[in-house]
Amino acid sequence: MSFSIAVAGKGGTGKTSVTSLVIRYLLKNDLGTVLAVDADPNSNLAENLGLEVRQTVGRILNEFQGEKLNIPAGTTKEAYLEYQLNIAITESKSLDLITMGRGEGPECYCYPNVVIRKLIDDWSKNYAFTVMDNEAGMEHLSRRTTQNVDELLMVSDHSVKGLRAVARVRDLVAELKLAVKRESVIINQVPGEIDPLLSEEMERLGIVPAAIIPLDEDLKRYDLEQNPLFSMPDTSRAVAAVNDLMDKLLKSENVEMKRG
Repeated sequence: MSFSIAVAGKGGTGKTSVTSLVIRYLLKNDLGTVLAVDADPNSNLAENLGLEVRQTVGRILNEFQGEKLNIPAGTTKEAYLEYQLNIAITESKSLDLITMGRGEGPECYCYPNVVIRKLIDDWSKNYAFTVMDNEAGMEHLSRRTTQNVDELLMVSDHSVKGLRAVARVRDLVAELKLAVKRESVIINQVPGEIDPLLSEEMERLGIVPAAIIPLDEDLKRYDLEQNPLFSMPDTSRAVAAVNDLMDKLLKSENVEMKRG
């Protein structure tokens, strides 16, 4: 059974970077195969992982809903959509990626989303881990694109707005009664100590961070040079913080470690 990790938070908090470093941890420690799902319309998880995406779910759904749809004779709409979604997977050693991308137009994607949810649930059974980078507001989770989450990582940057966005995500999970086993808050991009004003806001919101990730010049340099974060060194402060967090979280879940 796949262990499911979802990452959420407002835009600009470094959510995708955290997702990439979580995936880096899983693969570097040889914990098993990973299905990555980039559910953010501003899709850049592939770049951080050093992968090339040729097709997105958004493009497939646009074609599915539009006049361009040309289903081969003898093929149902469901079977055709399932086939198209299967070939949209970007494959690599121990890591496969499905990219949602951005849809166009006002069409309702209710039926395709049912198919996507079923496929992701089916695909995840073939992987040790499923890691989903969500768009701000947890829109895909609110549509229940994925059914169950073992670990929800809610990412805030070093700002009050980021913390309040995390609180909204937390409240949305409770309101929708989503099947989330555990929630963990990450404060990302911290330039030194946590500001006292943020500490006050965390206390007011009832937020206790599971990890504090320091502002990392290595990460900024990799981003500027467009190098995949997967190849960042173990000496990186951000890498070390995410590694420590994952050690703690997976140990508490009794996930077997197989360090190479």
